[in-house]
Amino acid sequence: MNDTVTGYKNKTIEFWQSRTKKQKGLFIGSIAFIIVIFLAFSILGSRTNYVPLYSNLTIQETGEIKATLDSQGVASEVSSDGTSISVSEALVDDLKVSLAAEGVPQTGRIDYATFRDNMGFGTTDNEFELLERAAIQTSLEDLIRNVDGVQASQVMITLPEESVWLGDEPEQATASVLLQLEAGHSMDENQIRALYHLVSRSVPDLPVENIVMMDQLSRYLELQDSPGSGGDSALSVYEEHRNIQRDIERDIQQQVQQMLGTMMGQDKVLVSISTDLDFTQENRQEELVEPVDEENMEGLAISVERITETYTGGELVDGGVAGTGEEDIPAYQGVNGVVQGDSERLEERINNEVNRISKDIVESPYQIKDIGIQVMVEPPDPEDPNSLPQERLDDIQQILGQIVKTSVDSDLTAEWGPEELEERIFVASQPFFGKVEFEEPAEGIPFWYYIVGALIAVVLLLIFLLFRGRKTEEEVKEVSMEDSNPYEVPPIDSGPDSEEKARRKQLEKLAKDKPEEFSKLVRTWLSED
Repeated sequence: MNDTVTGYKNKTIEFWQSRTKKQKGLFIGSIAFIIVIFLAFSILGSRTNYVPLYSNLTIQETGEIKATLDSQGVASEVSSDGTSISVSEALVDDLKVSLAAEGVPQTGRIDYATFRDNMGFGTTDNEFELLERAAIQTSLEDLIRNVDGVQASQVMITLPEESVWLGDEPEQATASVLLQLEAGHSMDENQIRALYHLVSRSVPDLPVENIVMMDQLSRYLELQDSPGSGGDSALSVYEEHRNIQRDIERDIQQQVQQMLGTMMGQDKVLVSISTDLDFTQENRQEELVEPVDEENMEGLAISVERITETYTGGELVDGGVAGTGEEDIPAYQGVNGVVQGDSERLEERINNEVNRISKDIVESPYQIKDIGIQVMVEPPDPEDPNSLPQERLDDIQQILGQIVKTSVDSDLTAEWGPEELEERIFVASQPFFGKVEFEEPAEGIPFWYYIVGALIAVVLLLIFLLFRGRKTEEEVKEVSMEDSNPYEVPPIDSGPDSEEKARRKQLEKLAKDKPEEFSKLVRTWLSED
């Protein structure tokens, strides 16, 4: 046994010494790489892949589910905001079924099933009203949660008290709705109108005017009425003008928020817009007369009349018998002979027509006279204010300047200089506090894991083929050396001992000092026999 171990040891040393430095480095690097990959996969394989079991939960629901899982000995993880709980991927389906069978979570949600399970003959009117209101609120929360872009909602309803007295005006209900929207989602006018009408039609005696709706960032989601629907009273006109101003400010704010959010990140920019509108409506009528040919200031000739008279020839002169008579004119000067002459007369009448323009102009009453844009930008690294360079803030300043020029009336912006334009824009860099952080959903095994596994398999296959080829080559070389160079037994010294004892001592010494040569000698003897 010791001879076998010693033989393998000597072969290993001989094999290692016969390798080049490049082969030794490749061998050591391959072994180290395999060990590192093996350790990495062992660590990653021992980790549990957690996936969300429930999401969009309240703190109470998360706590109840966590307590139930801990009592069952199931490992779980709770998100930082406490709205979702994750368990091992292999247990998700079974846990959903088992928890649903146990009725978990039970956080005091009151719905219409409460009337079926807990209502009895001893229920008072006040208890019934409280349960009814809670059931309506719960049902509305479930309905609103199904709207696209809404993660969760909370509804608070105040129902009017019934009175035994006959009043002139019946009391009305009120409702407050808080929405938690998805990251980057913005409700459009149609969705807001649909939510208002959904809440209004679900609660008795609840007009849309008594509903207040806002999101998790404290932004009001107001229902915009059509212009002119408020009547002619002063309050209605003010509300109409205020709604129009809010609509214009909201449109500009959303456009700026979307554009800057694409550059810096939606949660890195906060935009505020303030405007000054001109609600004066001007009606005027213009009667303009303009020449057709503006260069020569001439109109269009619609009729031309030209009269030309020319006379050529002799002209008769006065004559007669001097003296008086019955038919003669007394003291008439008489002329002897005839006088030659000609004459010409030119008369031209031209009727020109010009452009007659009649305009009835109604000026739009909603012109932006002035606008102010305030933008707060959070640096990429909130702890390092220098992570946001000044050049980026200057670019934002120029972009906002163009928005101001295109939003305000051109007659007013033509008189503005660079200083007046900068006064209407404010851009600052500051870390944000109190932001709502949204947890990213857990992902499965990355694709690069499979690529690394395939590379490891290829490396192992190449190493196996390399060592197998070298081993075969060494065996062939060893057999050829044995065949070509048989081991020669050294001569036996003559002595007093017998020949057999001397040969035995010599073989023992050879086996002790040179076991490889001894084994070769034995194989040679066996082959000869």
